[in-house]
Amino acid sequence: MAHKKGLGSTRNGRESESKRLGVKLFGGQYARPGNIIIRQRGTKFWPGPGTQIGKDHTIFAVVEGIVHFREKKGRKYVEVRPLATAPKA
Repeated sequence: MAHKKGLGSTRNGRESESKRLGVKLFGGQYARPGNIIIRQRGTKFWPGPGTQIGKDHTIFAVVEGIVHFREKKGRKYVEVRPLATAPKA
């Protein structure tokens, strides 16, 4: 017979917290400067015109406009196309 009462496993409790990665603004959506478009590990997507990439590979908008995705030479690019400005009267 066991001399100690059976206790819960000590192998629990080390599940890492999810990092909430992925696309935050999709194609056709409006972006303002500073808006995060994609959070990623590595460069699955590359920054195009109107975007920049942070040191953790986050792609964010630097201009106001509409988000567009395109592919060129096997790479996926994200860009923010500026809104057409109204002509001055």
